[in-house]
Amino acid sequence: MTASQRPEPADPGGRTTTDTDPIRVSFRRYAGVRTRVLEVGPQPVESTDRTPRRMLGKRATARGQVKPTAPRLVLLHGYCDSADTWRPVLELLAAAGVPAVAVDLPGFGDAQPLRPGPMLPQLDAFTAAVVKEQAVLGTVVLAGNSLGGTMSLRAAENHRLPVAGVVSIAAPGFVDSWLIRTVARYPLPLRMYSALPLPIPGFLVRAVAEQVVPRLLYADSAAADADQVRRFTSLFPDYRSTTTRLEQARQLVEELANAYRLEEIRVPLLVVVCGKDKLVSAASGRQLHALVPHSRLMVREDWGHCPQLDDPVEISELLTYFSAGASRPSKIAARVAAEVSEDTVAG
Repeated sequence: MTASQRPEPADPGGRTTTDTDPIRVSFRRYAGVRTRVLEVGPQPVESTDRTPRRMLGKRATARGQVKPTAPRLVLLHGYCDSADTWRPVLELLAAAGVPAVAVDLPGFGDAQPLRPGPMLPQLDAFTAAVVKEQAVLGTVVLAGNSLGGTMSLRAAENHRLPVAGVVSIAAPGFVDSWLIRTVARYPLPLRMYSALPLPIPGFLVRAVAEQVVPRLLYADSAAADADQVRRFTSLFPDYRSTTTRLEQARQLVEELANAYRLEEIRVPLLVVVCGKDKLVSAASGRQLHALVPHSRLMVREDWGHCPQLDDPVEISELLTYFSAGASRPSKIAARVAAEVSEDTVAG
């Protein structure tokens, strides 16, 4: 009698430790910025490194291949984050057969740095280039967390971009928390920290970050994933990098004051509000929902600022369901029109 072998433990995406990683990693260039791309789902067309991705759709048609009809999710991360924040969700989407990409935004992760000057226009150009590339392969649905939520909303305002729907998670710039308002005002304690004649030792900066990061990003800091926390704290290796990020955050908050033209959003929009978010208040999401009449609102009192880390299973299911609906634009448009009409009648 032979003993049966115990199966390998599975990760949150259902993948065992002996399975190959379903996430493909590559480096591409969008709007002149070289960045890292995480991708799951089938590859519609085989291509060589010399084949421009914008030509893949034409090549597929010429070969008689059918253009994919499944919606493609483009996942955008927040400030001081990277595409890795979406890894747990990407693994679940891969298991469900949902095509998706997550990219490092300029200035973060392994992407090239932002250029001097306003940040949002640079991020707009980058996001537009990603959307146009993915639109060749199928219907594009944008989902963004925090700063990524801002970029998703701004992309939806651009009617020249082929965006079928947007999921905005904790986008700032509406009714923000005391912490974001503090950064915007750049009060005396922060100015003193940036002007210290003797820099704080790097080990102390990292030690503080290890305590602060889980409390800011997770609903329950005790449940924070150690690998994710280390990834975030690596962004603050020393005193100089911390002061640079602080100044960059202050500039970004200033730009958010005039970041939106919400009346231009006509595609389906799902606003996700997180009740335990310590960076963007729940009132901010409700304000966004009120300003876009055809939007839908989802409130989760048990989620923090990064629900893709708190609850990747629920987030992956939410994105899958929403993107499937957004791939049927005629039905969505009819329902949205009906909802707006009913709201008008109701006064």
